[in-house]
Amino acid sequence: MKTPPMLRQMRHDVWATGKLLERCRSLTKEQLEFTGPGMYGSIQKTFAHIVRANEGYLNTYGVIPQPFIELTAPLDEIASRLDRVRDAVEQLFKSKEVDFDQKIHDERRKMDMELWVPLAQFSHHGSDHRSQIGTLLTLQGLEAPELDVWAYATAEGAIAEF
Repeated sequence: MKTPPMLRQMRHDVWATGKLLERCRSLTKEQLEFTGPGMYGSIQKTFAHIVRANEGYLNTYGVIPQPFIELTAPLDEIASRLDRVRDAVEQLFKSKEVDFDQKIHDERRKMDMELWVPLAQFSHHGSDHRSQIGTLLTLQGLEAPELDVWAYATAEGAIAEF
């Protein structure tokens, strides 16, 4: 079976969030609470927001139940919930029954939408907020890890220099 491109994109997204979270585990409380103009919030709150949103996107397909993570959750809980997100992404794509072009009536969001929309938003949203966390790290004189698809593909053994 071939791997759907959207599954690969979502795997990258979860990997990148996990890699950045791993980088931030050594930060002090003050560094985790750092924020700046134009940012969602502190580093810690932004991580919780990313994972909470991922839970919400995956809830659309019934693979993650409510309640979603609280925005005040510590990094250990965020990491645990990210593991749950990772498992739910895999579970979603094991199902052969999902028609991603199907339009649904989403009461929680109060909108009608096609089922591919939350999947595309999953990756866009995570990338946007990881970039903000990277900026918050560099504003503090700290280094941010490489999180792009090239870094992920290298880590996965999908590419290698020759």
